[in-house]
Formats: sequence, structure tokens, C-alpha cells
Amino acid sequence: MQYPIYLTGFMGSGKSTFGRLLARELGFKFIDLDKYIEEEERTSISEIFARYGEEKFREIERLAVHESTKSGKAVIATGGGVPCHFDNIEIMNKHGLTIYLKVSPEALTDRLMPAREHRPLIAGKSREELLAFIRSTLAQRGPYYKKASLTVDTTELSPEDSVRIVMQALNSKQA
Repeated sequence: MQYPIYLTGFMGSGKSTFGRLLARELGFKFIDLDKYIEEEERTSISEIFARYGEEKFREIERLAVHESTKSGKAVIATGGGVPCHFDNIEIMNKHGLTIYLKVSPEALTDRLMPAREHRPLIAGKSREELLAFIRSTLAQRGPYYKKASLTVDTTELSPEDSVRIVMQALNSKQA
């Protein structure tokens, strides 16, 4: 496999943790698209949102997706909204393999509660507001997430077990 593997899913679905493990297993480099954007823009995602708004951030993100197609052997953790904007999911599917890490809204709420203040879209939300936001946003994003080449429900799985399942799927695709 000489092309990138893109990880999609809601914030808190474990794309970065899973991605590092999968990259190590495959001997690929790992790229966190948000960190890449922060390095390129020399500022945080939160600051980009605050200063320029979501629309400008999504344009920057789109450019990063297009750049990432040249990454070769890489596992790329995308931001939760990446597949839902512009032609990003089509570009990722055309130039690589996409994997949707699916997690239940309740599990996402548990994972995201401690990290709310560091995430612009959920900052300041109560537990109930966060769960409602996750359910609503997943309903909107679901059709895009489902365009991934492979879906793995990781709600009850450790990152290591998720990697084993994906490796089995990748090996069976190559066989």
C-alpha cells in the first residue's frame, strides 16, 4: 500500500490514538491534520476559529486535505468535520483509503466532557447540551462518514483491538 489512510469520525472518536498505533503497525508516518494546520498557520485551531470563523478554517482545512494526498505511506487523522465540507471525502477516497471510526453518542459524551474547553465547537456545553449537540451533529455528518471505505465501531474496543480489526480487513483486501 503506497497511499495515505485517512481516519474520519467525530471528535473524541480516537483518531489520533488509533492513528499512531496503526501507523506504527504499518510502518507508515502519522499525520494529525489539525496539528499540520496549526504548524502551517503558526496558530491554534481555536485561534483560527476565534479570529477568522469556521468558514475560513474549513477553507484552510480543505487545502490541507489536498496537500495530504501527496503524503504517500501515511496514516492521517482528520478533524471531525473534514469529510463533510467541500469535496474532501471524495478527494480522500480517490487518493487513499478512508476509515470511519464510529462511536456511540453516549461514549463520545463521556470522552469529550473533560476536554470541552479545548474544543471550539463544544466549549462551555453542559453534559446534556453536549450529548444533544453530538446526536444532532452525527445525524448531519453520518451520510459523509458512511462514504468511508471501511467502518469500524470502536465504542467498546480498545485502540489496540481496533488496530487488529483494521489490519485484518486490510490484509483481506490485499489477498
